[in-house]
Amino acid sequence: MREHIDGAALRNMILCAYDALEANEQAINELNVFPVPDGDTGANMRLTLGSAAADLRRKEATTVTATADRVASALLRGARGNSGVILSLLFRGLSKGLKKLETATAAEYAKAMTTGVESAYKAVMKPAEGTILTVSRMAAEAANAKAKESEYFEEMLYAAVEGAKTALDDTVNQNPVLKKAGVIDAGGYGYVLMLEAMLGYLEGRVTVNQNPGAAKAKADFTAFATEDIKYTYCTEFIVRKSGAAKSPDLLRAYLENIGDSIVMVDDAEIIKVHVHTNAPGRVLTQALTYGPLLTTKIENMREQHTSLEAQAQEETSAPQEAPAEPENQPVPKPVPAEKPIGTVCVCAGDGLEELFRQLGADGIVSGGQTMNPSTEDILRAVNLTPAETVFVFPNNKNIIMAAEQCAPLTPKKVIVIPSRTVPQGISAMMRMSPDSTPEQLQAEFTDAISAVHTIQVTYAARDSEFDGHAIHAGEFLTLMDGALVGSFASTDELVSSLGPTISPLEPEFVTVYYGQDVAENDAESFSSALGSSFPDTETCLIRGGQPVYYYMISVE
Repeated sequence: MREHIDGAALRNMILCAYDALEANEQAINELNVFPVPDGDTGANMRLTLGSAAADLRRKEATTVTATADRVASALLRGARGNSGVILSLLFRGLSKGLKKLETATAAEYAKAMTTGVESAYKAVMKPAEGTILTVSRMAAEAANAKAKESEYFEEMLYAAVEGAKTALDDTVNQNPVLKKAGVIDAGGYGYVLMLEAMLGYLEGRVTVNQNPGAAKAKADFTAFATEDIKYTYCTEFIVRKSGAAKSPDLLRAYLENIGDSIVMVDDAEIIKVHVHTNAPGRVLTQALTYGPLLTTKIENMREQHTSLEAQAQEETSAPQEAPAEPENQPVPKPVPAEKPIGTVCVCAGDGLEELFRQLGADGIVSGGQTMNPSTEDILRAVNLTPAETVFVFPNNKNIIMAAEQCAPLTPKKVIVIPSRTVPQGISAMMRMSPDSTPEQLQAEFTDAISAVHTIQVTYAARDSEFDGHAIHAGEFLTLMDGALVGSFASTDELVSSLGPTISPLEPEFVTVYYGQDVAENDAESFSSALGSSFPDTETCLIRGGQPVYYYMISVE
């Protein structure tokens, strides 16, 4: 047995932990309390740790400090969902505890685990027991206790595994929701699998997957020099036509004078433009003479080329190792502020995206229940918003924490409005006032989301049982504000149940957003039948085009 680990050992331990999450992703997902067909805890933990695994595979490990720092940095930007963010916090604290160490003893590593746990607890506003937080805390406590008795790393980590398992078994009793469902915590289970894999590597029972993905053909970014790029900024935007008619040909002529690679499409309502230029600010200023900007995206192609060129050179020196996950484009630098307030909204569905744009959203991040965006995805949209203060609407409870991690990564002021559903985000955006201060808007937005109840109708992905209620695969699974309403074999049964559920709320407005798998005539019939349950309430039907959920119903 060993008395310490070096950077190479820590690297391989983490790669084995990633392999374990990848192999057990579905098993972790299936511990979800409600059998909603989403990529939840298992997917989020795998994708989060995958960002670090990809980084570790590209470059040889050096010291324990350097390896831990690289992992923490990658996880911070790649964190997805609550479980992913907590995982990133655990490793961020771990890296702090391993500072200035060439190698780490069992005692030093156990102490660093505690630092990680403390970082996670401090960052979570209302830490709940019976979760990955509890499992990681008890693992760290057991590790520290063993490190006082034994100097061997394997014995310390074995104690951590046993402590984590004990905590995991008890999560079903600590968390009321888990107790009703009779399951253990999914995030805690993923963390136990990671610890077991790390111990397995040290004991020689687990090896690193040397071929995590088939090699993919890539462009040769070293074929030309960064200096050869004539125009630095790839600039894309959509402007909504308004005011006096102005010929788009004038805009095209202007763009041809200050850029190239121009693609411009216009119709009766919008103009969509792609151009390479050295003056994106001037381009956007000119675009504003045609109407308000609906979306903007500016990327520094020199920065991208330099980054991709360096990556290609690293991969050439180690061609046998492919990244575990496809990489995102480099995060662009913050664009200059042209206004005091901007907004970024997360949603999935072309109808919802268009609705948020009409409400004035500067940036749209594609994501939701089936694909939680990473902190880096949200940061990219924040940096491309030309405003001093950027409000972010996550519109999903599992995206709020990832959005909050953006604040220390950008000089812009980021304010996350904790919208847990898309209808809450829409209601808040309807109160947008460019003349208000950030403090006034924050109060207005928070008040708006508190007045919205959301009913979500999806399908049961598998047979399950919750609180004595049998759920059968394929039925209409219905949740209100995250709580189970029931599962129903037909839309008639569903409507009959929703009427009594909504009426006690005495709503003034009910809005039905129908998804991509619902025909318009079926949605109209559903909305009409639902509205008949409360004839004095205004009922509105809107095509959202969202995946996963047949209907999202806003009750205000």
